[in-house]
Amino acid sequence: MSESQAVLTRDHYCGEINESLLGLEVTIMGWVQHRRDHGGLVFLDMRDRSGLVQTVFNPQEDEETHRKSHDVRSEYVLALRGSVRRRPPDMVNPKLPTGAVEIFIRELTVLNEAKTPPFPVEDEVQASENVRLKHRFIDLRRPKIQALFRLRHQIARLTRSYFEENGFWEVETPVLTKSTPEGARDFLVPARLSPGRFYALPQSPQLFKQLLMMSGFDRYYQVVKCFRDEDLRADRQPEFTQVDLELSFASQEEIMLLLEGYARLLFREILGVDLPDPLPRLTYGEALLKYGTDRPDLRYGLEIREASAIFANSEARVFKEPLESGGVARVLNAPGAGSLLSRKQLDDLVALAVSLGAKGLAWIRVSAEGWQGPIAKFLSEAEKKDLTLQVGVAPGDILFFGADRASVVAPVLGQIRQKLAELLGLLEGPLEPRLLWVTDFPMFDYSAEEKRYVATHHPFTAPRESDLEFLESAPEKVLSQAYDLVLNGNEIGGGSVRVHRPEIQTRIFRALGLSETEITSKFGFFLEALAYGAPPHGGCAFGLDRLAALLAGASSIREVIAFPKTQKGTCPLTDAPSPVDARQLSELSLAAPRTPKPPQAPPSST
Repeated sequence: MSESQAVLTRDHYCGEINESLLGLEVTIMGWVQHRRDHGGLVFLDMRDRSGLVQTVFNPQEDEETHRKSHDVRSEYVLALRGSVRRRPPDMVNPKLPTGAVEIFIRELTVLNEAKTPPFPVEDEVQASENVRLKHRFIDLRRPKIQALFRLRHQIARLTRSYFEENGFWEVETPVLTKSTPEGARDFLVPARLSPGRFYALPQSPQLFKQLLMMSGFDRYYQVVKCFRDEDLRADRQPEFTQVDLELSFASQEEIMLLLEGYARLLFREILGVDLPDPLPRLTYGEALLKYGTDRPDLRYGLEIREASAIFANSEARVFKEPLESGGVARVLNAPGAGSLLSRKQLDDLVALAVSLGAKGLAWIRVSAEGWQGPIAKFLSEAEKKDLTLQVGVAPGDILFFGADRASVVAPVLGQIRQKLAELLGLLEGPLEPRLLWVTDFPMFDYSAEEKRYVATHHPFTAPRESDLEFLESAPEKVLSQAYDLVLNGNEIGGGSVRVHRPEIQTRIFRALGLSETEITSKFGFFLEALAYGAPPHGGCAFGLDRLAALLAGASSIREVIAFPKTQKGTCPLTDAPSPVDARQLSELSLAAPRTPKPPQAPPSST
């Protein structure tokens, strides 16, 4: 078929055909979803991004067009013209928005034929993810997947509208920039015109958005691509999109309230959910104590309680030794779990705790007959009484105990809490989204591997003014002016008030173990900019991919990225990354990787 044969002009999308168009001539274009031949009549279900509509070919109305319909197969691309008519009452499909009508076709143009696809273009398919990603252009035709991208588009549209209404300008920042490896691993790009030198793809626009504040732009935002060369999981990709923003002359409280307004808009417009005003808040320390993580899921209870005081004089070795060495004792009560968890499930929870670095996991099953479990006999009556009063123990409950360093107890009990929620069915059924802020993060974490402090968020986060005195003497005591927004156990956005005075920024770089030479070579331009009058400023970034996946209920962010990479960082569709020829490498002053020599056969003994 030549291109000149396509003479029809589309005037309606498939999903727009409804009873308001009865009796009118319409032209639609799209893909054939199904073809059904009923002897006389032929039915084609036509699909485009708006939905499905049934079309009918009747030999008594147009014999030539009816004949053409016999050659059509699934996924052919067609242009069709005909009149909209009401379906017979017994043929109405209430599941489709177009289910009350159909189009009787009098003109058909095949715009393109199609091979049989490797899997059907339907919402439920049995094909593996690798097969779907290799043929992603077919996978993206599925209505379920297109609905995800309609939601993603809605998020981006609401984002631009909200921040423009609040006085922000959208400004693009460089994609080829300088490597400042203080976070994840950079993707490097060789510079052809500067042999031996490299650009880095940005992990975030952090430095540039702060430079925009120093330039007087006051309020900046951007929907921007970022890149991190790190190991991948279901919620990670080497390239991802974030909603990035920065504003000047605003306090932490003002920034958080602005961002709450953004979250409230998204949830109201996309899910029809009104979030509480204001959102709840926890400090980092409170979150670790109560939930064992700085990303707590508030959709269920199961709070962890401090029990060090209860066991301060305990004779039980499981508590005595850790507490004497400066550790903590904490307890997690699972109400009603006594009749729901088997002994094998309890043993599996103990094994999980050990795999996470604990020495074990003590537990007690409480019943009307008494307290039963491996450590029950070692607890005094006074300790049982205090636990009952402070934790709210009742018959039918199971208590789980952690006693060790706080850095071990918190994450272990946090993981046990999440596993209990699964085992007890606390995540089944519709659960409303629960958001909260987590604040007051430590400024630094100590890396035993690097034998130095590293930035918990990034080195441009401002410490609390009251903690500045500890920057040199006790960095572990310094808390930051940072804040993360958490949705159902997932961080969806994070930010901070930034350092805006060069002398404090330099002190932070020194606390991170950077030499004066490193400070100058990596961040000299930034320190100079700070010295020319930087306003107080702060900002935040939201992971757009993760946010879209969570709002859509998708199992992975790969579902909401048009052409994602696999967990090995490859693209099955394009076969990237792929080799390049020697000429390209030579232009970049790079050597081709050596090809290992095949093993040689041992010499013959003859």
